[in-house]
Amino acid sequence: VQLQASGGGTVQAGGSLRLSCAVSGLYFDDQAIGWFRQAPGKEREEVSCIANSDGSKLYADSVKGRFTIYSDHVKNMAYLQMNSLKPEDTAIYYCARYTGDYGLAFLLTCGPQSYGYWGKGTLVTVSS
Repeated sequence: VQLQASGGGTVQAGGSLRLSCAVSGLYFDDQAIGWFRQAPGKEREEVSCIANSDGSKLYADSVKGRFTIYSDHVKNMAYLQMNSLKPEDTAIYYCARYTGDYGLAFLLTCGPQSYGYWGKGTLVTVSS
């Protein structure tokens, strides 16, 4: 199982970026995929998560209305469209797979402790 994030870069405040997460080695349609970020000196935090089985989504309050998570089930890719970027969005962004129970009681959650298979992150820098 591999997840690999890409698409980071440097943008000015107010700009946009789209991050991509390539997922391989598992049945994509069943998975919940999350985007997380870690800024220097801070703990890793959740940004947004999506359940591919039913399309449910969660967003951190800090990104609601600015970021959009979505999946391409043909390409086995998850994306994070980031608009109206702010300097405080500067961080390394990671994608990961939900490693909890996918049974009948599954309910999408977005805490980093419930996710694994962390790939190499991608750096997003937003200048003021």
